[in-house]
Amino acid sequence: MSLFPVPCNLFPVMHAEQELYNELAYYTLSHGDPAFIHQHLVDAFTAQHADENSKPIGVVFALVGLCLHLEKNFTGRQVQQMHMRLARKRKQWPRLPFPRDRGDITAADVLAAPPGQERDKMIHAWCGAVWKAWQESRPQILELLKKELDIS
Repeated sequence: MSLFPVPCNLFPVMHAEQELYNELAYYTLSHGDPAFIHQHLVDAFTAQHADENSKPIGVVFALVGLCLHLEKNFTGRQVQQMHMRLARKRKQWPRLPFPRDRGDITAADVLAAPPGQERDKMIHAWCGAVWKAWQESRPQILELLKKELDIS
């Protein structure tokens, strides 16, 4: 059973990666950390696997989450709250250009790390790798954060 299914157009290529993601989602959801690391997992996976069939809101929210986490030190819970504020304020989302490279860390790399601090650090590193791959869209994300949430 898939906790967060990937769009059907990505199967069968994505099937193995989806299964790894599901395993990581189980890990992060059962984590018990009030910082809610699961949000960072969702954002990294979504941004890494977005394509022309992805909804702009999903891509933008993933990139907002990565930016807030990595550049502003937001917890997953705080990122979630910003997503809710954004959703109330805005209904149109930009279509951002997809980078060719999406980062050199994958769900498999994260899952290979032992559960606990090491795996949590790998989730953070995965976020960093994916955010770095999307740097062309960084100015648009920063502008959106400033305009819509007054975060600079």
